[in-house]
Amino acid sequence: MTRTLAFTAAALLAAGAQAQVLGFGSAPQGSIGYNMSSAIAKVMAEDAKLQSRVQPYSGSSAVLPLVNSGELDLAVCNVLEIEEATRGEGPYNGRKQANLRVLAVIFPLLSSIFVRKDSPIKTLADLKGKRIPAGFSAQVTLDRIIDAVLANGGVERKDIVPVLVPNVIRGADDFVEGKVDGGFFALGAAKVLEVHKSVGGIRYLPLSDDPAAVARMKKHMSYAYVTTVNPSPAFAGVAAPTKLMAYDYLVAVGAHVKDEHAYKIAKAMYENKPKLIE
Repeated sequence: MTRTLAFTAAALLAAGAQAQVLGFGSAPQGSIGYNMSSAIAKVMAEDAKLQSRVQPYSGSSAVLPLVNSGELDLAVCNVLEIEEATRGEGPYNGRKQANLRVLAVIFPLLSSIFVRKDSPIKTLADLKGKRIPAGFSAQVTLDRIIDAVLANGGVERKDIVPVLVPNVIRGADDFVEGKVDGGFFALGAAKVLEVHKSVGGIRYLPLSDDPAAVARMKKHMSYAYVTTVNPSPAFAGVAAPTKLMAYDYLVAVGAHVKDEHAYKIAKAMYENKPKLIE
């Protein structure tokens, strides 16, 4: 009887281990981060047989410390966020997140400031004196990214009117409500399409690839580069070839995640690129 109970207990423990659900932290619903997390979670389940639960938070600034502590297992974030977190710099000054690991580069995020389609604002330089979302208490690295975009157009923080928001979702809502003159969001997000439809069309402001403009941008965001984006049904706000700022989007995991699980996640992503794109 004792032997039978021991065998049953061992079997239950093994089943429990196999049924482990990984915690996948993401940005709020409607964001690129949430969409990408959901897509990766799907291929993890279908291909790697790893179950995960996508848990949206206010922003990556709330998520990465949870991955570092082991409360979550993986998350998506941009290259600047993981650098500052692992080095204990910028918003993570004195809070080094030493247990974060980069698992994979997903794709470059494409962004700029967008305005209403019929706005008289045509260039980044025209944003001087205009209301722009800022602060991003739940996505703290975004202030530097916006500063990089503005610097490309010769605009500094002192030249604009900052409107404090916790994250890009709130910033987008403020744009729809007319509380800001220019919005900020990565190209291709579901929320961008929602804003586009709500205001009768938006238009991303182009960046310059002139060396001096790129140098100004890189002072704030050294990993950023300028690339031309062509119109696509998935890209609301880009009606003609437009130069935007690009920077890498990554999958980060905690050091506590088993090597075999990390390998399966990376393999599933690599082998299911068409599904992720879809």
